[in-house]
Amino acid sequence: MTVPAFRAAVVGVGHLGRHHARILGAAPEVDLAAVVDLDPGRAQAVAADVGTVAVRDVREIEPPVDGVVVAVPTKDHMRVGLPLLDNGVAVLVEKPIAASISEADRMMEAAAASGATLAVGHTERHNPAVAAALPLISEPRFIEVHRLASFQPRSLDIDVVFDVMIHDLDVVLSCVGSEPVSIEAIGVPVLSSRIDIANARLRFRNGCIANLTASRISRDRVRKLRVFQPHALVSVDYAEQQVEIWKVKKGDGEQVAIEGGRVAVASAEPLERELNDFVRAVQRRTSPRVTGADGRRALAVAQRIADAMADSSHPAPRHGVE
Repeated sequence: MTVPAFRAAVVGVGHLGRHHARILGAAPEVDLAAVVDLDPGRAQAVAADVGTVAVRDVREIEPPVDGVVVAVPTKDHMRVGLPLLDNGVAVLVEKPIAASISEADRMMEAAAASGATLAVGHTERHNPAVAAALPLISEPRFIEVHRLASFQPRSLDIDVVFDVMIHDLDVVLSCVGSEPVSIEAIGVPVLSSRIDIANARLRFRNGCIANLTASRISRDRVRKLRVFQPHALVSVDYAEQQVEIWKVKKGDGEQVAIEGGRVAVASAEPLERELNDFVRAVQRRTSPRVTGADGRRALAVAQRIADAMADSSHPAPRHGVE
């Protein structure tokens, strides 16, 4: 039995949306019905590259449409995604899921009411290295994450926490399996009016501590995660798609040895895996790897970090004599 082509569209074909269009346009099981963008020149250029049509509004797409990728600025995620979900159209929305928790809730409620699939573009969860590492993590006690990138004049409508750290928040929450009970954070605006570099320290109920640093003003590009658990270290290099695990092995008497090394990882493009997962979830009526609930959870922690940063920038007045 031949499965009908999955009819898709991409809304917003800027920096990331054009890559969604590229991958969907090349997928043999997908019919890319249209790309949508308010900039007609950009939309037409991308449409010509991927062999589809360009329109200015989702309502101009010839129905039916099975799934839509929403890659517009964060402030517009709900405006674009909500009508689609209300009409039962599956949506893959870029991270963060929405501009606020209340907007994320409205999108999730619409998806639940119509039965539409709602997936969130936390691409690192589709990174083959992360997929290989997660089964190795059983009792995380300390997690250290560094995500450093050079300055780019885009996504400056949101802080670095919502722009890039949120990827790692999603992965850390997947590692630990619970919400943080306390958060300390500090952030600094350097090259923009928003926070460009941030550090957050999350304490979880099981005692695990996660320390995350995110920067979009670094000279170096670093995307690494290390998880320490009893007698073991799991190290992930997102960019190189490499995983290492090192364990302590006790020998006779007082002798101990460290053994381990690199774990086999089949390299692949995370965004392509994300889109394949989205199409399969819609076709098979299963949950995507990163659900709307996952996206909301990461957004909620990101908001708590933003609140903690705001508190740290306005310390309580000191009293008494030093």
